[in-house]
Amino acid sequence: MLAQSVKIQDESDILTSRRLVREIATKIGFGIVDQTKLATATSELSRNIYRYADNGIVYIEQITQPPGIKVLFEDNGPGIADPEEAMKEGFSTTPGSLGLGLSGAKRLVDDMTIESEVGKGTKIEIFKYLP
Repeated sequence: MLAQSVKIQDESDILTSRRLVREIATKIGFGIVDQTKLATATSELSRNIYRYADNGIVYIEQITQPPGIKVLFEDNGPGIADPEEAMKEGFSTTPGSLGLGLSGAKRLVDDMTIESEVGKGTKIEIFKYLP
């Protein structure tokens, strides 16, 4: 089973997480469209760690039931006060942002869960299943 992790401490780590998820997706048989969707969602959620929490970690793992990929994004940042509200298209705490980050990432994958506590951090899992 394939698995990797990336510490998000620097902006270049966003690209590393994107590259690794694409590599694993390719190895287990995802087509180019699904590879791109996974890479885009991973890039967006890794960028959120860098932007809002300063650092965190991304775990990329092949799963078998059902077959696919799980990516876990974890940080000890400020947390999200209302994860349900944050998932709505257009919601943003950053002035000038389009507010498409979390909702956009969710549209690119098959399943997404968010656990967050203000002052303690955020944990987001995304799943993409093989067709």
